[in-house]
Amino acid sequence: MRKVVQLSISIMLFIGILAGCSDDSDNTVSIGYFPNLTHIATIVALENNYFQEEFGDDATIETMQFNNGGLFMEAMQTKEIDVGTVGPGPLLNIYVKNPEFHIISGAVNGGAVLAVTKGSGIDSLEDLDGTRVAIPVIGSTQDVMLRKALQEVDLDAASSGGTVELFAAAPAETATLFVQESVEAAATQEPWGYILETQADGELLLGWDEFAWGKDSTNTVVAATSDFTENEEQATAYLKAHNKAVEFIEENPEEAQDLVIKHIQELTGKEIDKEETEAAFSRLEVTVNVNEQVIQEMADISKDAGYVDSNDIDGLIDLSILEKIE
Repeated sequence: MRKVVQLSISIMLFIGILAGCSDDSDNTVSIGYFPNLTHIATIVALENNYFQEEFGDDATIETMQFNNGGLFMEAMQTKEIDVGTVGPGPLLNIYVKNPEFHIISGAVNGGAVLAVTKGSGIDSLEDLDGTRVAIPVIGSTQDVMLRKALQEVDLDAASSGGTVELFAAAPAETATLFVQESVEAAATQEPWGYILETQADGELLLGWDEFAWGKDSTNTVVAATSDFTENEEQATAYLKAHNKAVEFIEENPEEAQDLVIKHIQELTGKEIDKEETEAAFSRLEVTVNVNEQVIQEMADISKDAGYVDSNDIDGLIDLSILEKIE
């Protein structure tokens, strides 16, 4: 009996050692992003194999796609993704409740516009008084940008006691809302702004260089969990791939756009118009820079809107690894 027991123990120890080796060698990186133009850096890095190059052949690169920042952050909180690109609005809203997530790089500035229906009679921000404005989702980056614009003319959202009703709708549905005249305006990201102009008879009230913070408006950032950034080697690998993608886009804009069209068509099965992509691309700036003042103002607006209890985002932005590799 003693021999049997000893043999059983030996087998269990051997299995335990194997399991331990398996855990230690696990090198899977889960990346989240949206299948749209403002996530072009992530898409180009995937298409050009930059992530695999930087993480190494032994790494497994997994991806998840999202259509709004709330779902992205939910996946990050449940550890379904480690890192990826998202708007700063949803990220900072979660950060003040759970400071386990960080902005580790910029990705895109601009890329968002304020469009109005042709028959709305809206010629200025003041004319939004008493109107209904579509936004992608409550608490989204475009929501915060709209509130910033409204502040400039002493208007506010109805949910905050003002006169402008914010109507949450997926960007892909906004053109239908315009045609049906269910809303008078929309704060949206590209390429949906261009689509509203060309397919729904919409007009731009504020272009990407005028809306909210203008060219400094941070539309997309690289977000990561604390667990991910604590492993400096893997965080460095991601940011090197991200930097490569940004440089490639700056040097090869047409090729980068073609990669995005190909990628999104393969994901969605939908034809993407090249002219539409080119026009939308002209309304954004791909960058690794982060305007910390803008992010703080976004937090202030989110607090005023009641989305968060605090605007203290100290520690949210951590560019220490990015600065080492620039």
